[in-house]
Amino acid sequence: MNILHINQSDIVGGAAIAGYRLHQGLLAQGVHSRLLVDVAKTSGAEVATISRRRYAESVTSRFAWRLGLNYINITNSFGIPEHSFYQEADIINFHNLHGDYFNYLALPKLTKHKFAVLTLHDMWSFTGRCVYSYNCDRWKIGCGQCPDLSIMPEVKTDSSRLEWWLKNWIYGVSNLVIVSPSKWLAEQISSSMLARFPIHYIPHGIDIETYQPLDPIQCRTVLGIPLDKKVLMLGAQNLQDPRKGAKLLLESLQNLPAQVKATTVLLTLGDGGEIISSLVDIPTFNLGYISGDRIKAVAYSAADIFVFPSQADIFGLVLQESMACGTPLVSFKVGGIPDLVRPGQTGYLAEPNNVEDFCNGIIQLLEDKALRDYMSQKCRAIALQEYSLELQAKRYIELYEKILDN
Repeated sequence: MNILHINQSDIVGGAAIAGYRLHQGLLAQGVHSRLLVDVAKTSGAEVATISRRRYAESVTSRFAWRLGLNYINITNSFGIPEHSFYQEADIINFHNLHGDYFNYLALPKLTKHKFAVLTLHDMWSFTGRCVYSYNCDRWKIGCGQCPDLSIMPEVKTDSSRLEWWLKNWIYGVSNLVIVSPSKWLAEQISSSMLARFPIHYIPHGIDIETYQPLDPIQCRTVLGIPLDKKVLMLGAQNLQDPRKGAKLLLESLQNLPAQVKATTVLLTLGDGGEIISSLVDIPTFNLGYISGDRIKAVAYSAADIFVFPSQADIFGLVLQESMACGTPLVSFKVGGIPDLVRPGQTGYLAEPNNVEDFCNGIIQLLEDKALRDYMSQKCRAIALQEYSLELQAKRYIELYEKILDN
């Protein structure tokens, strides 16, 4: 069985990391798996890059953007069948098809002579243009009258109805099997233009040997974090991206009682830690951008809780990483997040946009050690039972085999 994954990158971005982990899981199960991507940061015989005409595409992309039809100017997608990886594959597993590297109009050609799976990492594949629709459900009826053209991927002209129609037409002459990593997204897909295809729910997997609970005292000592403080961990925050929920997080942290702030430190990953440190009256340890899984496991294990203020998300890989390390979670009840953040078991779910509720969740978990200890055990147990990379790979292998048998 030869599987080819087509993605924007091998390890840059959430969709890339999820796809790469699946690739590694398949290799571990003895499946011949390869990656064909636009941006490759790893090396090896299993990874190759898509040939691009970048200068020509950079010029024509301006016209596509003005027309409100991103990516239809990209021509390299039609040449993918000439690549040896494609020719030798039994099944093509598409991942993130947006990101200025792929033209969805090529799907009929790419799926005509190859079995194909499309793993969704957001909503873009069935909307008229946006990656996340938030409270808008016009994608169910054909889009048009887009309420916010600045939502990624940004466009100058509202052509959402035309793009929706183009996608719908393309899917009508393509052959795909759809995979959703979250139950919530699977429900959205079943109400979309993709409902014409078989839909399978397979959550992302994680290396539970690398991401596992480590001694918190040793981890804090290594990171230089005081042992007498409670540690509140959070990921990178872009204050300009409303989806990340940074402003709601800042307001929540600023509203924490003085006695809680006095006994707490922040542990931040990624860019933006310095900005947060300057805006909240809480000592901050910023680790910056970390790509290594083992050092991330050390950070999660050093934390008492992990906070994730996202306003729209399909799954949340960082939530899964935190769970596997036994660190309870605080997040908002949006999208696929409830798959991972289970009230009373793995963490606290605040009502969407409710800063007071989010703040209360942080306080509750920081002040109740017995509850944290219980949740820590449940986090690890659920990660072992439901989210191991081995289990995900086996589920995909079963799907691939079923597709080939039929």
